[in-house]
Amino acid sequence: MNDKPALRQYHAAVWDEPVVMEMSRTGRRGVLFPAIDNAIAEIVGDPEHLVPASMRRATRPALPEMSEPDVLRHYLHLSQQTLGMMGISLFGTCTMKYNARLNEAITSRDEVAELHPRQHPDTLQGTLEIIHSLDLALRELSGMDRFVFQAAGGADAAYTHACITRAYHAARGELETRDEIITTIQSHPCNPATAATAGFKVITLALEEDGYPSVEALRSVVSNRTAALMVNNPDDMGIYNPHIKEWVRIVHEAGGLCFYDHANFNGVMSRIRARELGFDACMFMLHKTFGGPKGGGGPAVGAYGCTEALAPYLPGPLVVRRDHACTLEPGADLSIGRVREFLGNVQTVVKAYAWIRAMGAEGIATAADLSVLANNYMTQALTKIRGVTCSHPHIGAWRMEMTRFSLETMERDTGVSVFDVQNRMVDFGIDAFWLAHEPWIVPQPFTPEAGEMWSKEDIDTWIAVLQRISYEAYSTPDIVRTAPHNHPAGRIDTEPLEDPSRWAMTWRAHLKKRAHD
Repeated sequence: MNDKPALRQYHAAVWDEPVVMEMSRTGRRGVLFPAIDNAIAEIVGDPEHLVPASMRRATRPALPEMSEPDVLRHYLHLSQQTLGMMGISLFGTCTMKYNARLNEAITSRDEVAELHPRQHPDTLQGTLEIIHSLDLALRELSGMDRFVFQAAGGADAAYTHACITRAYHAARGELETRDEIITTIQSHPCNPATAATAGFKVITLALEEDGYPSVEALRSVVSNRTAALMVNNPDDMGIYNPHIKEWVRIVHEAGGLCFYDHANFNGVMSRIRARELGFDACMFMLHKTFGGPKGGGGPAVGAYGCTEALAPYLPGPLVVRRDHACTLEPGADLSIGRVREFLGNVQTVVKAYAWIRAMGAEGIATAADLSVLANNYMTQALTKIRGVTCSHPHIGAWRMEMTRFSLETMERDTGVSVFDVQNRMVDFGIDAFWLAHEPWIVPQPFTPEAGEMWSKEDIDTWIAVLQRISYEAYSTPDIVRTAPHNHPAGRIDTEPLEDPSRWAMTWRAHLKKRAHD
């Protein structure tokens, strides 16, 4: 029996679908509403007068006039022209997981979807109980004393910490002095970006021979101006900094705070706890690690957790359990204020809680092990493909849940770039790989992440696709350079995107710019 996967023939549907505005036909409707009943009209009066004159439109909105079947058919065609979210997607650092249909069904029920944030807490007990229970679960995984879920993603949670850092040092009368936040070149860009947005100067440490900055490099920049350290560990190359406890000790001795960006938590779930490493705060991405949908699949949540010392600065409202019931309390007097409206994306919180309950402690530990195992299996296979190299190849240690690779050799030999390979991958029905955060430390990078959910057959298929593309790059490179070939749209001409006179973000702008064509 041949275990090598046979690559399936793939071609996306091609409908040459027009823009929905071009499908409009005057007078066509999806729903016809009956005239207002006379008895209602006598009580309500003219409906137009229910809207203040200053808020009424001068002209009717330019909306497409279509029947319901036309609309359904149009969007079905568009959906068929995409790979969707059920293909093989090893999109690195994003931890692509299956979003359970049961969770989607639960959160679409009226008990969740139709809640209003200004309802009385007595009518929100089930939802508040779930939020509080997830708080407790994440405390167990991190060692922190309190979690909030208001932040709308990882960057928002990092910004929450930057604001709390500012408030913490201001309360101590040290903000004018402590104006520097330290990070590394391999930390996710949201860390230096949010620190700068919060008004701090950013010090970025470069990588050294071992794949991370040295303790000596950190010591050289820590001072009485240090407000915080913001770092993720392991990094996107799959390298874990074993000196992290020493880093935290050095920053604490200088009077700074330490924030753990847990975006790469999948390979260390249940194996390390941020508080036990000495950190003052951390964040988890519920839409990644904890099975919630991400990107186009649904809204994000950056769960921010901290020690009791930082709890007074948390954004409110806070879910608190008292006397066998949950209640909402405003943030403390030192609170930084809301970073987002109300309780954040509650549906994603519910999905994350369901994921944790379904996995259990044993399942979470197993998932971490499988994540690391799958990545190292891939690393062994991918480094045997012509033109593919591994970042820091001199480091013999096993990588964590992802590894950064390079196609620099392939580009030098054939002229085929990582962008060309991305375009060619979708011709096989496989989602294109992710490259790397800017700036690129590894030339021509790509970063796959298998996580725990993809089967060995899925991983082998993904590897076989890259092997096939490597063969094409070295034998018939034009096939790769001109890809994609099996999709509704081929290689996109990006030149018009740089010309504001040619692109339009709205139909109205499109008509205006084409008026003189």
